[in-house]
Amino acid sequence: MMGMSTPTNQNQASTLYKFNENVMASFSKLKKIAITSGKGGVGKTNVVVNLGIALVQMNMKVAILDADYGLGNIDILLGIEPELDISDLLKDTATLEEILINKNKLAIIPASSGVQSLTHLTEYQEILLYKELKKLEDMVELLIIDTAAGISDNVISLLLAADEVYLVVSPENTSIVDAYAVVKVVTELDAFKTFSVVVNMVEDEEEGSDVFLKISRAVKKFLNKELHYLGCIRKDDHVVEAIKFQQPVVERFPLCPATTDYLELSKTMIERVAKMETRKDKKAKLDF
Repeated sequence: MMGMSTPTNQNQASTLYKFNENVMASFSKLKKIAITSGKGGVGKTNVVVNLGIALVQMNMKVAILDADYGLGNIDILLGIEPELDISDLLKDTATLEEILINKNKLAIIPASSGVQSLTHLTEYQEILLYKELKKLEDMVELLIIDTAAGISDNVISLLLAADEVYLVVSPENTSIVDAYAVVKVVTELDAFKTFSVVVNMVEDEEEGSDVFLKISRAVKKFLNKELHYLGCIRKDDHVVEAIKFQQPVVERFPLCPATTDYLELSKTMIERVAKMETRKDKKAKLDF
């Protein structure tokens, strides 16, 4: 597991990191959390949506960027039908304000679906995207970035741009292995990146802790890096039922076990966001 090779060679990686340093340097107020997973099928986007709604219920101003640009599905989970989406912004035919959707006080930047050309953004498109995202500084406190699964250049670019990275893993060994690969790739480019772990679809809290220990011990042993445990979300049939109704489980079933877990996670997130330093803050300390 620990000898997995990464898809981005060293020269490309260095260029990618420097690019993100430049284009994100102007983000001063907006805090950014990228939520990712090494593999698909772990419920990552469902976690993103429910945490976003839970945070809004606790009076935090939040925006979600559906950054699975060509295969987005946040709109489906929320039962919305965008007239415009991220593809229009990236073609420079629409502004952020024009594609932004408000759903129960949660700001959504929707992705497109089935657009092959968006699976790899050009440098111009990334600059355009970050320029538009900067407008969020005056709208929200927190931007949650829902990345695609895996370690493509698009994904790594967003993880480098974020102030913190949240890894969603499931109890499956393949999920743990692939999440480790994400940490390895990003750490090679940014040794100071902070990672937190959410374990999804567990039987109980004990299983959540056990899964976290597996990945955290491997990361500590082979990468000499500490991970933070954010918490776990239990398996709950109400989650599947809520998806059928295109509603977040925290809204559809406010008293079910999964909702209880999401509310606990969101409280922890609020505490962490309050203490979070932006990349600009961290860089200023290092320069000093």
